[in-house]
Amino acid sequence: TTRRSRRWKPRSAGDCVKRAGDMSRKRKLIIGGGIAAVFVGAISVSTAARGDRATEVRQEAVARRPLVATVTASGRITAQTAVDISADITGRIVQIPVKEGNRVRKGDLLIRIDASQYESAVARAEAFLSSAEASALQSRANRDQARRALDRANQLRRTDPNLVSDEQLEQAHTQFEVAEALAKSAEYQVSQSRAGLREARDQLAKTVLRSPIDGQITRVAVEEGEVAVPGTFSRETGLLMTVSDLSVIQVNVQVDETDVVRLHLGDSADVTIDAFPDTTFSGRVTKISQSAIRTAGAPTTGSTDRAVDYDVEVTLDNPPQDIRPDLSATAKVVTATRDSALTIPIIALTVREHTPISTETAPQDTTKAKKEAEGVFVIQGGVAQFRPVKVGIAGEEYFEVLDGLRAGDSIVAGPYQTVRDLKDSTRVRPLRTTPERPEGQR
Repeated sequence: TTRRSRRWKPRSAGDCVKRAGDMSRKRKLIIGGGIAAVFVGAISVSTAARGDRATEVRQEAVARRPLVATVTASGRITAQTAVDISADITGRIVQIPVKEGNRVRKGDLLIRIDASQYESAVARAEAFLSSAEASALQSRANRDQARRALDRANQLRRTDPNLVSDEQLEQAHTQFEVAEALAKSAEYQVSQSRAGLREARDQLAKTVLRSPIDGQITRVAVEEGEVAVPGTFSRETGLLMTVSDLSVIQVNVQVDETDVVRLHLGDSADVTIDAFPDTTFSGRVTKISQSAIRTAGAPTTGSTDRAVDYDVEVTLDNPPQDIRPDLSATAKVVTATRDSALTIPIIALTVREHTPISTETAPQDTTKAKKEAEGVFVIQGGVAQFRPVKVGIAGEEYFEVLDGLRAGDSIVAGPYQTVRDLKDSTRVRPLRTTPERPEGQR
C-alpha cells in the first residue's frame, strides 16, 4: 500500500508544466539530431557520387600470343583454262551434238553451221581457177609464138638486111613483149584464183567448230536453228559455248590497293566456297595483277574517288570433284605469322594529338604544334594516360606491338565508343558487369 501510494502520488500544476517543457526540449533535440544525420548522409552520398564519376572501361593486360596476318577477299571460281567458242562466219546452226556438262576431247565436234553457201563459194572459186589456168596456158602459147616470130625476123635480117625492114622487125619485137606481159598477167590471175579458192575452203571449214582442248562443256549459249554471227564488236554477242579444263581450279579475287602490296606469289590461302559451307580448301597465290581493274566509265588517267582493286588468282590444291565455274568464294591469304608477339586489341588502338618528347637537353619549344599519333591509353593508378605505340602486323583481333609497351601493362581495351571519346588523364574504373538473371526470373 505504501508503494502504490508513492507511485500514484498526485503532482502539482507546476510539476506538470515543467515536465511538459522537458519533453518539448527532448523532442527538439531528437528532430535536430535527425536533420543533422540526414545532412551528413547527403554529404557522404555526394562525396561518393563525385568519387564514382570515373569512366567505366574494359581493361586488358598487354600479353604475348601467336599472331597471323591475313588478307581476305571475295571472288569467283574459275578454270585455269577456259576457251570461249565463237563463230568467224555468219550462218544458221544446224547441229549441236553436245550439252552442258559433257566432257569432250580435243577435236570433237561441237557445232555445225549450214555450209550450203560456202560450198557454192568453193565451187565458184574452183571454176575461176580453172578458167585462169586455161587463160594462162593460152597466154604462154601466144608468148612462145611471138618469140619464134621475133627470132625468125632477126635471123632473116642477119642473112639479108633487105628481107626484113626495120618496121617489120620492130613490130615483131612489140608483139613479143605484149604476149609476154599477157602471159605474166595470166599467171597472176591463176595465183589470185588459187588464193580465192583457199579462202573459200577456209570459210567452208569454219562451218564445223571443234573443241580446241580436252575439257568440259560449261556453257551452251545457243540453240539449233539460231544464226551464228561473228563477235566483232561484242564478245558476248558472238559467244556460242565455253569449254573449260577443270583439272586446275582457281579463285579469282579482287584485292584492295592497300592490301595487294602485302601479297606475294606462293602465299598460302584458305578458301571457302559458298556451295561447300562446311569445307575449307587450301591454295596458293599464283598470280598478282600488275594493273588495276578498269571498270566501265572509269577514267584512264587522273585522280578518282573510285576504289582501286587488283585481280589476284589463288590456285586450289585439291578442288572438289563436282565444282563449277562462277561459284562464289572467299580467300583468306596468310601474309605473315608471329609465334609470340606482344599484342594489343585492335579496338584499343586510337589516334590522338601528341607532342613528341625531345631527347635533347635544350629547353623544349612549348609552342610547337602537336602531331597526331597512334597509341593506346595505359592505366596507372586509376588514371588513363595516352601513350604512342608502334604497331606491326594485324591479326583478326590484335595488333603486334613493336615499341611503346611492355608485357603486363594495363590498357583500355573498350568499349569502342569509350576509347574514341576518352581524354588523356581521365580517371577510369573497371567496367561493371551485369549479373545474368536465372532462367525464368524477370
